[in-house]
Amino acid sequence: MYDFAPTDTADKATLYADLISAADALTGGEPDPVANMANVAALLWQFLPDLNWAGFYRLVGDELVLGPFQGKPACIRIPLGRGVCGTAAATRETQLVEDVHAFPGHIACDAASASEIVLPVVQDGHLIGVLDLDSPRVARFDSDDAAGLEALIAVIGPRIS
Repeated sequence: MYDFAPTDTADKATLYADLISAADALTGGEPDPVANMANVAALLWQFLPDLNWAGFYRLVGDELVLGPFQGKPACIRIPLGRGVCGTAAATRETQLVEDVHAFPGHIACDAASASEIVLPVVQDGHLIGVLDLDSPRVARFDSDDAAGLEALIAVIGPRIS
């Protein structure tokens, strides 16, 4: 049994360091990418406040397909270049969106989502998929979240490809 928990009084740097440490412990030595994505999605859900969705979309052929996640049921397939996830996949750049309703072409899988951050997962020059986090709070994510999640992807990326 694993018992990972964030420190209640942790600043973001400490929170992400603890999250990355937990993800490293859970995924280290496990070769199954789906199992690793599932555990990381669960950790994100547990560690990060004010989320209503946390999980992965995998690149399958020329579209993103729903992977392991925590939250309400989600859109199953997303074309590259469409919505926040498709844009992150197409550009291979982190998309930090303070207000999803202002994002051109936003795909509303959950009407409660107000802000979103999506990070591409790229290994050996190949797009594997994206990590997607949604919040019901406008401007929930900032550059500290982007940096922390990019550091997380650097550790787990090879374990989910």
